[in-house]
Amino acid sequence: MALSIWEALAVFGAGIGAGTINTIVGSGTLITFPVLLATGLPPVTATVSNGLGLLPGAISGAIGYRAELKGQRALILRLSAAAAIGGISGAVLLLTLPSTAFETIVPVLVGLALVLVILQPYITKAVQRRREDNGTHAHPKGGLLLLTGLLFASVYGGYFTAAQGIIYLSLMGMLLDESLQRLNAVKNVLAAVVNSVAAIFFLFVAHFDWTAVLLLAVGSAIGGQLGAKVGRRLPPTALRVLVVVVGTVAIVQLLLR
Repeated sequence: MALSIWEALAVFGAGIGAGTINTIVGSGTLITFPVLLATGLPPVTATVSNGLGLLPGAISGAIGYRAELKGQRALILRLSAAAAIGGISGAVLLLTLPSTAFETIVPVLVGLALVLVILQPYITKAVQRRREDNGTHAHPKGGLLLLTGLLFASVYGGYFTAAQGIIYLSLMGMLLDESLQRLNAVKNVLAAVVNSVAAIFFLFVAHFDWTAVLLLAVGSAIGGQLGAKVGRRLPPTALRVLVVVVGTVAIVQLLLR
């Protein structure tokens, strides 16, 4: 489909915005998806094009957070395996299930994730006190609970991606003893993994718009670097507030769709 110059600029700008917000928090799809629909793309074609186009942004954001990734290789490999399986499963579901399949559960998932993000510092302190009393320690890689949670979150990520990063952050924040910035770095890698496996699948079996994909790809790659520069400078409280604000907007948009 041919885009007008103004539509092309809108898609490119949306790509920059999505790449930036995805790297800092997540939910960039809530910027790009409505823009793609406004250009006349069908919903599934828009979703597939969006997933392909935002992949460079996810990779760019992960590279921008490379300093925070040091010492987390074993954790990333473990979680990436679950993310890859979930991502390809979600991509398959996108092409087989009706477009309304996730509309009810998604706002609930995002809302629960936001509650966990808000309460995470208090819950973490309570869990740490309990471990000290019992003489136990946290599982260094989050255990089976984190692996299972990330698997299901990645199924959703491969299906739609909106607010996927917020769900990742809430799960890891609850189950890993790491700073929010280091968890955010891992979140960017996992998002890149999910987007990559879904993109490879879509290339062979789905319809997409190459013009939209290329515009989003360039824009999101730029946005990924911008997001890394901004996000890495945010203190934990500011980053947590931003997660909650973006997540709340995501819930409102999802409910109004």
